[in-house]
Amino acid sequence: MKSKLFALLLLAGGTMFAGPRVFVGVGFGYAPAPVAVYAAPPAPVVAYAPPRPGYGYTWVNGYWHPAGARWAWRPGVWVRPPYARASWVAPRYYGGRFWGGYWRR
Repeated sequence: MKSKLFALLLLAGGTMFAGPRVFVGVGFGYAPAPVAVYAAPPAPVVAYAPPRPGYGYTWVNGYWHPAGARWAWRPGVWVRPPYARASWVAPRYYGGRFWGGYWRR
């Protein structure tokens, strides 16, 4: 009996807070906060862009990004800009800090 009651409480408690979640985000070309890093990233990897998958796609070059105490390579990719006339500002390393990439008008 106790195990059935416990299972029922777990089931009810688990679904009590489960519900549809709605997230709305609006960004207008803000630059993300910089991340302090201890060493400059390695040289960029030389790669060629594959053919464009369709109209409206933009090529975003690959880049090194901090992953804990090391750098990890993120390869280039074709993406659709999030809004009309958006341009990609590439991530950069400057003054001992990593500045992430972002879209701007």
